[in-house]
Amino acid sequence: MPRVKRGKIHLKRRKRLLKQTKGYRWGRKKLLKLAKVAVLKAGVYAYRDRRVKKRSFRRLWQIQINAACREHGLSYSKFINALKKAQIKLDRKILADLARNNNWVFSQIVEKVK
Repeated sequence: MPRVKRGKIHLKRRKRLLKQTKGYRWGRKKLLKLAKVAVLKAGVYAYRDRRVKKRSFRRLWQIQINAACREHGLSYSKFINALKKAQIKLDRKILADLARNNNWVFSQIVEKVK
């Protein structure tokens, strides 16, 4: 059987891994064992936090809508319930944006559901 040399593959894999760890601190950017663990954990955290980001933004939008509703003498839960009864299908992201940037449009929506 002929001899198989794997230097190119080994170097390519190592280069790719060390390229991913660019900017990391201490040995995690240049030592293979530490770099492997660092990249693995970074991937896990990135995957998890893409979902956490959605949760935290929804909480932020709820707080912004609640603050805008309180100015019109309405609580958040009563406002959302009234929106559903009036069959106004705007999501929280849009409502929060209207409450922040176009307050007069938001006040018209509140008056419509009151």
